[in-house]
Amino acid sequence: MAGLHFYVPNQVLKLVPVPNYHNTKPVTNHSLPSFSSSKTTTKLTSRVYYRNRGGFVRASSETMATEKLGIKIVKNPPESKLADLGVRSWPKWGCPPSKFPWTYSSKETCYLLKGKVKVYPEGSDEAVEIGAGDLVEFPKGMNCTWDVSETVDKHYQFE
Repeated sequence: MAGLHFYVPNQVLKLVPVPNYHNTKPVTNHSLPSFSSSKTTTKLTSRVYYRNRGGFVRASSETMATEKLGIKIVKNPPESKLADLGVRSWPKWGCPPSKFPWTYSSKETCYLLKGKVKVYPEGSDEAVEIGAGDLVEFPKGMNCTWDVSETVDKHYQFE
């Protein structure tokens, strides 16, 4: 069985049916065996699988990015992507819980090491929530309000 493919804007997700396990922790393919029965054998070949109520769900091998209100977010990018960007060598910035306006005079890419923030782009009542493990891109010219609920520590780079 080839599996099911779903299209979500900016994302491709492929679901692969396999035996049922009740656990929500991510696992890697090197820790999973092949599953056999008298009729079929299903071998898991992707890098990351997520166990859910219906079996394993395989995420696309490409990093999935989402965009909301002009802000691009990659949740938990692989370390290889962070290394390619040189994120660990970028300057760091942090702040305690607070609320303040901000204008991006240049495009900023940042990687949150810790913290939680709701970013409210000007003219919108909706917020974009970002947190530890997110690689985020803010466009040049964006005016917004940062509402920091948990102390932020991040690497950042302006272009």
